[in-house]
Amino acid sequence: MMTQEQCSHRNNVQSSDKPQVYKVGIYGWRKRCLYFFVLLLMILILINLALTIWILKVMNFTIDGMGNLRITEKGLKLEGDSEFLQPLYAKEIQSKPGRPLFLQSSRNVSVNIVNNNNQLLTQLVTGSSGFKAQGKMFEVKSTSGKLLFSADEQEVVVGAERLRVMGAEGAVFSKSVETPHVRAEPFKELRLESPTRSLLMEAPKGIQILAEAGDIQAICRNELRLESKDGEITNKPRVAPTLQQNLLVFHLLSKLRLLFKKRLFSCWLGSKRLNVPQPQRKPQRTKAEFMCRQ
Repeated sequence: MMTQEQCSHRNNVQSSDKPQVYKVGIYGWRKRCLYFFVLLLMILILINLALTIWILKVMNFTIDGMGNLRITEKGLKLEGDSEFLQPLYAKEIQSKPGRPLFLQSSRNVSVNIVNNNNQLLTQLVTGSSGFKAQGKMFEVKSTSGKLLFSADEQEVVVGAERLRVMGAEGAVFSKSVETPHVRAEPFKELRLESPTRSLLMEAPKGIQILAEAGDIQAICRNELRLESKDGEITNKPRVAPTLQQNLLVFHLLSKLRLLFKKRLFSCWLGSKRLNVPQPQRKPQRTKAEFMCRQ
């Protein structure tokens, strides 16, 4: 048997004779897998690049914007139809000069105005059920700036020259109404009625009830009261003439017309006689003068 020193010496001799070489790299199935992954990555990169180019071409991406959307100095300019799936926040929305602006929705269109604390101040909702506006005040003005309609919690103001109610049942007011003139349509009746309560008409100067081509009728259940604090209540009926009176007036007018014509004719004859010289006549004594001389 060899000792330990002999064995180590023998190994050193063998290593000095044939140096051992260590191979560095990936070989075998590891190398094939690496090439496969690199090839797959190149294919994915090419597909991604092709899809990116296709999307840019389809969406019409340019330096100014995307498709019909253009970025300008004043903001965004959008041409054509657009669909918004989420809420739209904008300072101003306007159409192209000379073109209308359409807002279309399958359910409703809501316009909300909020403050800095995100509290709702004014809301405008148009939907299938109707039109609804919510706010402190609502105004409608003409092109010249004249107030046509105004409404708030205190009062409703109609600024037009005339308010016309076309309903068959008229207008119903639960509280008082202040107006200088109430009239019906031509050849229609005007009815002021309070079915369950009293009807009160007040004016600081006076109340005038006039029916040009009809009657005035006041009906109540308990009492009809006419009260004047400072002045008096007068009734001046105007009786319509009867047929006989009309015939009498016509007869008198015809007689006056004939007399007037005769008077004109006599005046004309008198003027003619003044121009013709007449023979002098002896003065005739009257019967009273003859009796006195006798």
